[in-house]
Amino acid sequence: MAERVSNSVYMLRTKKGLTQEELASLSGVTRQTIISIEKGNYTPSVLLALKLATIFNKHVEDIFHYEK
Repeated sequence: MAERVSNSVYMLRTKKGLTQEELASLSGVTRQTIISIEKGNYTPSVLLALKLATIFNKHVEDIFHYEK
């Protein structure tokens, strides 16, 4: 069974009214990186996860979820 990390970035971003481009700019990455995170194709670095948590005013573990 593959391990993976799921996330609620899409839901939090849309709830906050941000576009992918705006979130990318705020977090210092490209729009393509945000797309990849939202699709679950990319697990961000700890630094990026912390930046996203700050932007959304959440704990990292409220955004990213480890699945066995």
